[in-house]
Amino acid sequence: MTNLSISQLQKIANGLRIDLLKMIFVASSGHPGGSLSIIDVLTVLFFGGILKHDPKNPKWEKRDFFILSKGHASSALYAVLAKQGYFPQEELLKFRKVSSLLQGHPSTHIPGIDVATGSLGQGLSVGVGVALGLKQDQKSNRVYVAIGDGETQEGQIYEAASAATHYKLDNLCAIIDHNNLQIDGPTCEVMNLGNLAKKWEAFGWKVLEIDGHNFEQILKAFNSAQEIKGQPTLILANTIKGKGAPCAENNFQYHGKPLSEKEMEETLKALNS
Repeated sequence: MTNLSISQLQKIANGLRIDLLKMIFVASSGHPGGSLSIIDVLTVLFFGGILKHDPKNPKWEKRDFFILSKGHASSALYAVLAKQGYFPQEELLKFRKVSSLLQGHPSTHIPGIDVATGSLGQGLSVGVGVALGLKQDQKSNRVYVAIGDGETQEGQIYEAASAATHYKLDNLCAIIDHNNLQIDGPTCEVMNLGNLAKKWEAFGWKVLEIDGHNFEQILKAFNSAQEIKGQPTLILANTIKGKGAPCAENNFQYHGKPLSEKEMEETLKALNS
């Protein structure tokens, strides 16, 4: 558990934004938009006393499982894991380099990562399998899966959602990073998502809709999810793609585009103010 205040969590998230932007800038490659939109949620999950984990023992049997189904946002997860001490901070600036520990998408050779991801639509299926296995073994570990909103256009997502309800996986919590943008533009234009809250409720999930940058709401949602019995939980986090980088906010062109040197200077100045 943690006794960190909301302001302390906000400060950590701000530092993580700087870390992930520097990673992508040095690599000249990466996905700043979706990494920036999910970082506040990850900060609360990893630093807010929600996720049971041990950086000194990544394979701890009593750990909770986190799966970043939207694997292209790896820079956000790597920044979190480095801050937690899973590997040295220096590794971040080797991001996406040949033979680096930290490649473009999460891989199981990295301490703190249990599932290799990046092929969209598959993370929730893995999460369902892990949660079901834990249930069958009568273990109390929980499973958290972060999904991109564009990723929910994949049919496999809803097969997994149906299975999670059938098996009453109340140890499973999915988080949709609902920033309304994907690589080709607004989700409503690429493939309209409809009302995600009603859609997931129709599949039998308990839906908690929040502002994904409001730390009080994020913390309350995660705590509430732990109390829900008999059904899986979806946290529908309404976010801003590129949050914290003025040039990238609500701009789908920064889905996979590093900031320029001038944009980095302006963003770091804003984040450090």
